Amino acid sequence: MSDTEPPHRRFSLDEAIAVLPTVRQVTDEAVHACEQVVDRMEGLAPDDPEHDRLEASLSTIVERWTAEVEAIGAEVKGLWLVDFDNGQGYYCWHHPEAAITHFHGYDEGFAGRMKIV
Repeated sequence: MSDTEPPHRRFSLDEAIAVLPTVRQVTDEAVHACEQVVDRMEGLAPDDPEHDRLEASLSTIVERWTAEVEAIGAEVKGLWLVDFDNGQGYYCWHHPEAAITHFHGYDEGFAGRMKIV
């Protein structure tokens, strides 16, 4: 691991559940910030300089969210999609789910999610 890579950790289900409120909070804040930017983009022509500035702002918000989630040790697998490595696969959470209710193996990805029983 290089100095710039976020820490990688393995989570028990209880540990993933314990950090989920923080993940949900930073995700909720990022989603809200993106929604505000998208609202401001409505009606702007794609060649409008303000449109470009707002697109850059969206990228910055998502990059900041990714860094905050990865600093916790979780992995960002897509927009508002977070995986918690458990050593055999991932506990999977996707905004706006209320809880961690799914698991998938390392090779299955989101499409292969299975309900945790």
